[in-house]
Amino acid sequence: MKAYDVVIIGAGLAGLQCARVLGRQGLGVLLVDRNFPGKSIHTTGIFVRRTLEDFDIPADCLGPPLRHVTLYSPARRSLELRSPHDEFRIGRMGRLYTDHCRCAGVDWMPETRYAGHSLLKDQLVIRLDSRCSARWVKTRYLVGADGSNSRVARQLQLESNREWIVGVEDVLANVPLEGPPRLHCFLDPEIAPGYLAWIAHDGEEAHIGVGGYPGMFDPTQALEKFRAGLGEIIDLRHAKQIERRGGRIPVGGVLRNIASRHGLLVGDAAGAVSPLTAGGLDPAMRLSTLAAKVVADFLDSQNPQVLGSYSGELFRARFTSRLWMRRIVATARQPALMELACASLRLPILNQFAWHVFFGRGSFPDVNLEPPHQVAVGAD
Repeated sequence: MKAYDVVIIGAGLAGLQCARVLGRQGLGVLLVDRNFPGKSIHTTGIFVRRTLEDFDIPADCLGPPLRHVTLYSPARRSLELRSPHDEFRIGRMGRLYTDHCRCAGVDWMPETRYAGHSLLKDQLVIRLDSRCSARWVKTRYLVGADGSNSRVARQLQLESNREWIVGVEDVLANVPLEGPPRLHCFLDPEIAPGYLAWIAHDGEEAHIGVGGYPGMFDPTQALEKFRAGLGEIIDLRHAKQIERRGGRIPVGGVLRNIASRHGLLVGDAAGAVSPLTAGGLDPAMRLSTLAAKVVADFLDSQNPQVLGSYSGELFRARFTSRLWMRRIVATARQPALMELACASLRLPILNQFAWHVFFGRGSFPDVNLEPPHQVAVGAD
């Protein structure tokens, strides 16, 4: 039975980042995922300025920068917001996942499912099922990067997400761009109850999607209705669909109990997504880098106190206002009320608030990245 220092379940961006950092520290790492990298993508893939400044994402995995945001009310009244900085870039996620998976010294096991584990002395024995066989590996530590409905979290008896929205989006090519690259956001409780609909268009790709609470709408039908009503905003007559992606997005904030002596959670499994604006790529990179540091320190010292720096309680205070706003947005189901709320954003103080929501740099708590961990994706 092969033994590893760390086994990571899930090869989304959080799992890939954690594996890469641990591998570069010389630890024996196994990365496990149900799919091949880039085969099953669930995220919109919009990188914010903080991520682009702190992490070295290859330019060929990023689209042109976006500085402009247009916010629409249910009646399609628009509010223009502009930043002096390059705020967003759309990631070419399939390419990024494939390059990012070239982790330094990391063993890679695709098309394999984590079936559970048992404790043997001071190590975990993990069962991994593939199409044709089952196998077992030993590990000193387990990392759950397996999404919002994490099996690893349940097996480790850590906290699990209890609130999420669902989203679906189409990625399109051959969509003409009028004006600068732009992020369009639509507040409409009929199409996207409890969240929003969006167009992210950088001149190379257009991402069109909707998100909302699963019990309140049919995401696929809502997306079709949304696309059908975009004729005055974007020209889709010659659009070529590249892919359709979707999945669950946790919106309850970072979970409190996300680490134990035997394993920890990263990414969506840890609820590391802004409750208000979702966007999980920055916390995926930031929190996974911290997780790798904590795991390496814990395995080296065997001091349980090291795990105390990886507690969701340390992060949740930064989400208090956004969690309250999440409650408000979740109950705003009348288009007339949403229309009034959008109109109020034209007032100077609330306009500044809207600007901060889209362009502010505090959506996820800072973690200890000193000195900065520059990750050269695919540079091996």
